[in-house]
Amino acid sequence: MKTFDQSFQELIGEVILWVPKAAVGLLILFGFWLGSILVWNIFLRFGRSADFNTRYVLRVVGRTLSVVTLIFGGVTALGTMGINVSALVAGLGLTGFALGFGLKDILSNLVSGVLILLYRPFSVNEQISVAGMEGVVTEIDLRYTRLERDGKTYLIPNSILITNTIELVSRGENVGSGLRPVTHV
Repeated sequence: MKTFDQSFQELIGEVILWVPKAAVGLLILFGFWLGSILVWNIFLRFGRSADFNTRYVLRVVGRTLSVVTLIFGGVTALGTMGINVSALVAGLGLTGFALGFGLKDILSNLVSGVLILLYRPFSVNEQISVAGMEGVVTEIDLRYTRLERDGKTYLIPNSILITNTIELVSRGENVGSGLRPVTHV
């Protein structure tokens, strides 16, 4: 049977072996953290000279890549510290699959919103008609597009805009009667 002194000496030995690994792991995590800030700032800088829609897309892409860089850095740092990350990586994969399946409609609207912001089939203050609804586009977001007509507001999911025919009724500020254009900055 081990004495307390022997157990304590073994514990000290393990800590001495683990401290350099922890320091290297923290250094790796710090490097990935700096990399994520760099990625975020690069996309913000590109977005400063872009128009509103492109700036919005660049911010979303930059933030996503920044978070992915941090997660990758965390897993790499844990692996460097000697922690078995294979179960963690498998768990992240299964969790991602389950979330993707559960959030299918939200993800569909998100991807459709990115496509609308990139390809710009219509802009803010344009009058459009889609899926039986007509109005002036007052806001384009990643999840939905806002139409207004006669004081009523319609929130149309972006996946509907991607899968249905869009009729451009009028462009710019000169829209038909009963429609009031709203400018968002």
